[in-house]
Amino acid sequence: MASAKTSTKDIARFADMFTALGAEPRLRIMRLLLSAHPDGLVVGEIQAEMDTSASTLSHHLDKLKNEDLVNVSREGTFLRCRANTDALQELLSFLYAECCTRNQAIEPERIIQICK
Repeated sequence: MASAKTSTKDIARFADMFTALGAEPRLRIMRLLLSAHPDGLVVGEIQAEMDTSASTLSHHLDKLKNEDLVNVSREGTFLRCRANTDALQELLSFLYAECCTRNQAIEPERIIQICK
């Protein structure tokens, strides 16, 4: 059950975000972009790291961008991608609120240890 502060619309949005992250290539892209935060990477750098075709990468980046997980900006002839850390923080806060604060299914200290 959702907390009183989380609307049905937000829950649907978070579900779509999780769906986008549920594909292995997209999860790899997110990790790659987070490792390059805050500068991000140009599409060619992501493609080289992922060793994938341009069309496949474009498909995955579009899905992440559509769910607001990745921001894309044009720099001349290049497209620079950055992880949208604000959206990720909202998503993680949504989970954290249920698992670590309201019912304490996971001790908050254990989450903090993962992040260190």
